[in-house]
Amino acid sequence: MASKSTIESAKRIRRVVKAKKVTRDALKAIIMNKSVDAVQRFAAQLKLAAMPRTSSATRIRNRCMVTGRSRGVYRKFNISRIVLREMAAEGLVPGVRKASW
Repeated sequence: MASKSTIESAKRIRRVVKAKKVTRDALKAIIMNKSVDAVQRFAAQLKLAAMPRTSSATRIRNRCMVTGRSRGVYRKFNISRIVLREMAAEGLVPGVRKASW
């Protein structure tokens, strides 16, 4: 199980990304627009670089909602493969059955 601080850090990063998304998208649009003056585009690049690192969406790491495990996490359920198997065996995941043939 992941430590509490790691799980809380991941939650904090998700909050920061969500809060800064509009600002980052606006700055990126200015930077990518070739019709905007080069000075304004450079100023937008500086503002983007000055933003916190954790506001970038690439900093988000998928984690299991139950254990905090970072690897083997199914996006559809937001839980790890281990927890998914346990919960499916107990019938706690709707629409999922253990295969048998």
